[in-house]
Amino acid sequence: MNKFFLVIALSICTGLTAQEFNATVAVNAAQTGNPNLQIFKTLERSLTEFINNTKWTDVDYRNEERINCSFFITLASYNNDSFEATVQVLGSRPVYGSGYTTTIFNVNDKQFNFNYLEYQPLAYNPNSFDSNLVSVIAFYLYTILGVDADTFELDGGTKYYQEANNIVSNAQGSNRVGWKREQDPNRFRLNDDLLSTTFSGYRKALYEYHREGLDIMHNNLKKGKEAITKAMKPLNEMHNSRPNSYLMRVFFDAKADEISSVLSGGPSVNIAETVSVLNRIAPTYSDNWKEIKF
Repeated sequence: MNKFFLVIALSICTGLTAQEFNATVAVNAAQTGNPNLQIFKTLERSLTEFINNTKWTDVDYRNEERINCSFFITLASYNNDSFEATVQVLGSRPVYGSGYTTTIFNVNDKQFNFNYLEYQPLAYNPNSFDSNLVSVIAFYLYTILGVDADTFELDGGTKYYQEANNIVSNAQGSNRVGWKREQDPNRFRLNDDLLSTTFSGYRKALYEYHREGLDIMHNNLKKGKEAITKAMKPLNEMHNSRPNSYLMRVFFDAKADEISSVLSGGPSVNIAETVSVLNRIAPTYSDNWKEIKF
């Protein structure tokens, strides 16, 4: 039994009601030539507090239900209050009945510029576009909320994707990169695809993989593993209609390492067809699929 299946067997503790996110923010300013300026640490701290102290939904989360997320901001340049950067966004959630946390979202956004004055207050207004910094962060938080909800209930994340869509709509007149259809792939495309029935296979796979797969492994490892192989079928159908889609890349950027680990360990199931499908729909991750032992 490999490391994944040892971890999945651990129990977790209950906690008190908390906000939605347990966020960490890291700002890397090495490329600016002045990595030790205080403003970078202030930005890092302000964003962390903004994310963790804002109430983003009307749902009460228990402490163990909080969504772990990370924002890794790499600053390319800094001039007065103007920043050019990239941001890698990660989201994860706990697996039921275990101490294991699974990555559900992993996107590297290279179209990220913003203005920021040290100590300026950060606040999200759903009715207007006031700050590209706040809008980008809020967009990804609602997208993570949507992905997280989709892992618990089939199409459960729609209302959160719609809130993210509202942010996209408010940003259309800003002339900031990353919000318009023609700047592809970007936030517009990510949100548009998540709300499109054309790519519903992504959301179905999220549910089958997590709720019917990982979440039952504490009780039935074989059945959970079989459900994870089944979750590749809606992705295969999506590939048949729209090959090389952005959402396919988003899915496997988050799950490729885990899939190769899950399929290699635990009880034996027939996965030859699944591996063939993986090589067809996600050839970029072929090194992962070569590691699968069956």
